[in-house]
Amino acid sequence: MTAETTAATAGPVAARLSFLDRFLAIWILLAMAAGLGLGRLVPGLGDALATVTVTGVSLPIALGLLVMMYPVLAKVRYDRLDTVTRDRRLLIPSLVINWILGPAIMFALAWIFLPDLPEYRTGLIIVGLARCIAMVIIWNDLACGDREAAAVLVALNSVFQVLTFSLLGWFYLSVLPGWLGLQQTGLNISVWEIARSVLIFLGIPLAAGFLTRRLGEKAKGRTWYETKLIPRIGPFALWGLLFTIVVLFALQGNAITSRPLDVVRIALPLLVYFAVMWAGSMALGRAVGLNYPRATTLAFTAAGNNFELAIAVAIATFGATSGQALAGVVGPLIEVPVLIGLVHVALAARRFFPIPGAVPAAEPAGPQETSRA
Repeated sequence: MTAETTAATAGPVAARLSFLDRFLAIWILLAMAAGLGLGRLVPGLGDALATVTVTGVSLPIALGLLVMMYPVLAKVRYDRLDTVTRDRRLLIPSLVINWILGPAIMFALAWIFLPDLPEYRTGLIIVGLARCIAMVIIWNDLACGDREAAAVLVALNSVFQVLTFSLLGWFYLSVLPGWLGLQQTGLNISVWEIARSVLIFLGIPLAAGFLTRRLGEKAKGRTWYETKLIPRIGPFALWGLLFTIVVLFALQGNAITSRPLDVVRIALPLLVYFAVMWAGSMALGRAVGLNYPRATTLAFTAAGNNFELAIAVAIATFGATSGQALAGVVGPLIEVPVLIGLVHVALAARRFFPIPGAVPAAEPAGPQETSRA
């Protein structure tokens, strides 16, 4: 297939999307507005939604996250994962960006933008430590990233999250500020609490997706699985996303709308963080020779954060009405519209990556070669 044929086949992205996908940004904004409105207008709704929790996260949010992640993980070709684990150009930059640069950048931005607001600053630092394992799967899929690579990187983030979250929290909230002569904060969270959160929000949908593919292909074959079953369960990912957003913002609707200036203060470092992490990772992926799908996966797994874990840690350590918890909730308030915007930026950036199977154009013949011809 020639480069021209490939480009023509791709066509305008919007024209090939379903009605729900095509206007996703609008649905997300409407879901956010609906959640904020419900939280503000319905007395006691936030308290009711927070009555039952799973690892510190509201049960409706937990269910929404599981529904959101399951269809995407059911699409993963698990037989291709070995091609991802052998790609050091992807794995090494991902680990460095997620576990060295990401927390350090958020720490710096939190102190630069919020030197006078210690509760919000601490909440932002916690968000920076919680690397994404949930919504990144949705953003990656919408941007036509490498689904198998996303599964591997999310799994790696989960392992590192369990092993290093408490240690990094101690370092960035207590040790490093002490070295720099800044205010110190403690973080009391056990490894088991983090592991439990990871097992619930990643382990359950990952196991369900794997078993669905394994049993579905065994019973009906891969063609049936890809052409019949996946199209039926696929839309549930976006419905789960929209439901999660409504509930999430309903929980904190009153706090967000009653303190708009605080929300703006928290939002500014987050905007810089998402822009720096996404653009820097995308550029690095292109520089080290990754193709578009894997560079996109690298960028979104670097830019996204595990807000459910950050909120759970903030609530468990500082309380549900604390500034730290509010900062955790503002995280997805900014992350959701920004990353859905970056999905469109990523799709537009595909032209800067080589087209698979394209044959490079021949160099023009020089004067000597022309004369010999």
